[in-house]
Amino acid sequence: MKTKVVWQGGLKFIDKFDDGQEILMGSSENSEGVSPLKLLLTGVAGCTGIDIIMILEKMRLNVEKFSIVVEGVRADEHPRRFIEIDIKYILKGDNLSEDKVERAIELSIDKYCSASNSLNSKINYSYVIE
Repeated sequence: MKTKVVWQGGLKFIDKFDDGQEILMGSSENSEGVSPLKLLLTGVAGCTGIDIIMILEKMRLNVEKFSIVVEGVRADEHPRRFIEIDIKYILKGDNLSEDKVERAIELSIDKYCSASNSLNSKINYSYVIE
């Protein structure tokens, strides 16, 4: 995986990936672009979400709807890294069982998700099966 981040002036950067995809990044103080810290949270949510769907499909469980709410708690002092990340998974499906959903989440967070395992943050999770 390789990317090139190019300054666009001010506090804006374009992240140009080697596959042609691009992301506009900016300071959290302006409305242009997504802040890098928001991208970290998004990366954790997306990474665990992909894992969970793949694991549940291997368990032959039917997911009809799935959303993820993620919130980061930052340190007060610099570097203001995420010290804790809270993730809430909301799933809907006709044959979802709590034990299998929880197992899929734990496998993702503890073993498979490269994003969450790349951070030095405490990861908390909860889930709701509708």
